[in-house]
Order: sequence, then structure tokens, then C-alpha cells
Amino acid sequence: MKRLSSSLIIMLMAVMLFGCTANQQAGQTGKKGGSDQEQVLKLNNEKEPTSFDPPIGFNSVSWQALNNLMEGLTRLGADHEPAAATAEKWNISEDGKTYTFTIRNNAKWSNGDPLTAGDFEYAWKRLLDPKTGSSAAFLGYVIEGGEAFNSGKGKKDEVKVKALDEKTLKVTLARPQTSFLDIVANPAFFPIPQKVANNNPKWHEEASTFVGNGPFKLTEWKHDESLTMEKSDTYWDENTVKLDKVTWAMVDDRNTDYQMFQSNELDTSFVPAEMSEKLMSSKQVKVFDQAGLYFYRFNVKMEPFQNEKLRKAFALAVDQQEIVDYVTKNGEKPARAFVSPDIKGQNGKSFREEGGNLVQFNADQAKKLLKEGMTEEHYQTLPAVTLTYSTKPEHKKMAEAIQQQLKRTLGINVKLANMEWNTFLEEQKALKFQFSQSSFLPDYADPVNFLESFQTDNAMNRTGWSNKAYDQLIRAADSDVAEEKRQQLMHQAEKLLFEEMPIIPIHFYKQVHLEKENVKGIIRHPVGYIELKWAEKQ
Repeated sequence: MKRLSSSLIIMLMAVMLFGCTANQQAGQTGKKGGSDQEQVLKLNNEKEPTSFDPPIGFNSVSWQALNNLMEGLTRLGADHEPAAATAEKWNISEDGKTYTFTIRNNAKWSNGDPLTAGDFEYAWKRLLDPKTGSSAAFLGYVIEGGEAFNSGKGKKDEVKVKALDEKTLKVTLARPQTSFLDIVANPAFFPIPQKVANNNPKWHEEASTFVGNGPFKLTEWKHDESLTMEKSDTYWDENTVKLDKVTWAMVDDRNTDYQMFQSNELDTSFVPAEMSEKLMSSKQVKVFDQAGLYFYRFNVKMEPFQNEKLRKAFALAVDQQEIVDYVTKNGEKPARAFVSPDIKGQNGKSFREEGGNLVQFNADQAKKLLKEGMTEEHYQTLPAVTLTYSTKPEHKKMAEAIQQQLKRTLGINVKLANMEWNTFLEEQKALKFQFSQSSFLPDYADPVNFLESFQTDNAMNRTGWSNKAYDQLIRAADSDVAEEKRQQLMHQAEKLLFEEMPIIPIHFYKQVHLEKENVKGIIRHPVGYIELKWAEKQ
């Protein structure tokens, strides 16, 4: 064999060196440039999800991940409007009551099984089944026969949702509902893999058994520690998804959350209240609209809050402006009613601007009502009052601020008690608290969704308060009436709620987050879902 010439050897070495260098550079440029480097987004969920069973995980700590692991017939887009998702199209009858959805032929579960219309029928009837015990069941009352089934007065077969074939779902509403396509984007209406659920009722409890149909699949779940999800190769629109992996920490201290952001352990973080003035001008701060509010619930079944005047005295003794200025300090708006300023009626106008303020700090009136209420109840001294909040630094600061304001204005010594989140939630539902912290995020963008929560026996009420006139107003607003009349009914209901005051509103939410400069496309919907389908790390 002839020896290679020295010039040829030099040329070959140059080609090999160039190829090696090119591969190294490609590995540094990110997947967008055609390399194998993963796009991994690092987030914080704060707490362990309550459940990934869609009708049970009816809260923000479950929704954040669940909205990216699963998908309904529609999905909220970047404009926060519902768009075609698992359903590629639908037809609506002339009377606005019957929807016929066509499921995509390439819609699949993460285990490879085809997703069928029957999976939606099964899921929605299970949502409404009283045996399921879902706090979200009331959302399904929009379906004909839904309320009767859930209340034990009707049968499952009378719920008007039916799979006509493998890919066609027909739904008949109790009355026309212009927000229906928004409603079915809610995680409570996600499909459930019927075959999997029948074989293993606990399918949703571990990563190894979880089956979803969303942009990502659950690959690891270390309970109370972390979650990991990876891009799904069975998702119908997988080519749109840019992220390869999303990791979720579970750190509920916002100072620790911020420190992890600084040390690059997280790509986003909250803004700690004590650092808001320093950080709000940062280019990393992103502010998103968010409907919903922070508030407190009275238990009207417990003394002394069976008395309306005493509830009002407490409410008027709270200075919401002082709280947003000196406690939360993230530019929130003080809440002086319940429906958020970000929610518009179907007339396109802000419901809050039309309705105005319904409760406002008034020390003199608070003192007057306290005296009158105590006289009515023949109290020489007010029964002991305990304010209970879920264990978290932010909730503690807020509770301490409320405690101080009530002491300063009314001379009342309120005791504070805290409890772990999941236990707190169950105890509050069971009406075991006298006075407790709460929050509300709407399930869809309609004023009635805020107000229906306080109907008698609604699972979201959690105050023991009941008013037949209020119930009738909400039912009337949910009936087939002209939009102007509907707005009037809802405003009347909200005023009645604040005339009897089973709650104290504190502030409307605003989503303020820090994001690394290379993170793009995270969508935070006003109704509380985080959207990662279009997110990327550049």
C-alpha cells in the first residue's frame, strides 16, 4: 500500500478538525439550530397537585401542569379565546343549544390508543356523577340533564352528551350559552381514557400510569418534590411544540423561589413583596392580566358571623388600599366587589366599571355596625374569632395585616391559625372554619361564573350563606334572556351578595413574574391556566 502524501494527511486532518468543531458548535446553539441540545424549561408549581384526575384537581396547583398534559375539545389561544383543539370543528344548531363536535382523526392518548368521542362522554358524565364528588360539577349544569343527575333527581342516561360514533360528540345544552366553547376548554372537561380508567381507577396518581392527550406527557412525579414532563410524540400538533422537557419544582416560599431563579435553578419566579420596588423596573419582569381575587370567607353558621351587621363591621374595617400598598406591593387593584375588572359582559363593557364599588373601608361605619350587631345578639363581649389560613408566608403576612386592621379599627383581638394546604381545603369545604382565607379564579370568562359560586349548596360557596332571591337571580341570568337584561340580573345579584356580606374582598389578582431573557412564548391566561404549547428557550 502506498503511503499517503503529507499534503493529503494535512487536508484530512483539517476536514476532521472542522467537522469536530462544527459538531461542538452545533451542540451549543440549541435545538433550534438543528443540534441535539434539549430545550428544558424549569418552573415552580409551589405545591403538590391536588389531583391529576380532571374533575377532582379543580384548583390552580393542579391546573398548571394538567393543562399541558391534557387537552379538551377547545384550547385557549394566545388571545385567550377558545380555538379548535382535540375537536377539529363543530356545528351549532340554529337555537344555539346543540353542539356537534368532530374529533381529530389523529387525536391520540399518550399510550398510543386513539382518542374517541366516547372518552369525552364518559368523562363529562363522570364529572356530573354525584359519586365522583367533583367541586366542578356545577359547570356541567349547562348540559341538559346535568344538574338533575348531579343532584340525584335524574339519571346518567338523561344527560344530553352522546358519542354518535368514534369521532362525533353531540351535546345539547339546557339553554343557549355563548360561553360554552370557553367552558369546555376548562380542565374539568378534559377527556378521560375510559379503557385505562376502567382497568386502573388510580391511573392518574403516578407518572408510570398517567395517560394524557396534551402537548406533553408525564414522565416523572416525585410527590411533594417535583414533576417532569416531556414533549409528547402522540400529540396531534406535536410539530408546534418547541420545548423538549419541563421540570416543575414544588417550593412554596417565594423568597426561596426567587433565589432559585437567581441561581438559574428556575427560569421564572414570583416577585417577593419586599423586593417589588427594586425588581418591578427590571426587563425580566412580565405582567399579565389575571381575573380573580384574594378574599376572606365568613362561616355564617358559626358565631358571631350569623349576624349580618357583624360581618359588615369586619368588612368595612379592612382597608384594601393599605394592603396593596404595603403588604402585597405588586400593583394589584383593591377589590371592592367580587367580579374582576378584567371580565367583560357580552356587551363588551367591563362588568366592574358598570357595577362600581360595593364595599369600601369606613372605620366609623364599621364601629357603628359592630355595636348594633352586638346589641342584636345580646353580646356583652364578642365571641372569640379565629382567622385560619393555609401555610404559606404570603398568606401569613396577609392574615397578620387583617389582624392588625381589625384590632386598630374595632379593638378586636383576632387569633390566627394555619394549616397545610390540602387539609385546609378539605376543612374549608366542610365548613369547619369560622373565618378563613380564600381565592377565586374563574373557570371561564363570564361574570356569572364568579357569582354562581355563592348559590345555595354550590360546592364553591364554603360560607354556609344561602339566599333564595340570589339563587333566582343567577338562574334567571343563566336562562335565555336578552343580554341587557342578563347584565342587570347579575348586577342585582352581586349587590345582594354585598348587602349580606358573607365575604371580604381584598385585592384583584395581577400575574407578575420574572422570566429569563431566553424564555419566550409562555402564555398565562386570565382564567389561571399557564400555556406552554408555544413556549421555547432560545
